[in-house]
Amino acid sequence: MTEHSYLASGNKDAYLKRLRRIEGQARGLQRMVDEEAYCIDILTQVSAMTKALQAVSLSLLEEHLGHCVVGAVRAGGPEGEQKLTEAMDAISRLVKS
Repeated sequence: MTEHSYLASGNKDAYLKRLRRIEGQARGLQRMVDEEAYCIDILTQVSAMTKALQAVSLSLLEEHLGHCVVGAVRAGGPEGEQKLTEAMDAISRLVKS
């Protein structure tokens, strides 16, 4: 867990709803493997789940940039530089995944 959390309660609820849906997809994938479903069908569901996770990631990144990074940069000082570095590191991880 990070030291700061700036998610608005409405956004938090939306993220939790999306993550619960993804959790359901993961359980569905486990069931498909257990029932020995057709490989292509499993891969299709893996792709859907991956896209859902990417959408959550991009939304979180957008919120972080729009709130945390902008606020820190406006305030100036070393925190702005730190938030920019964190954001760049996060973007790098997302691009590599």
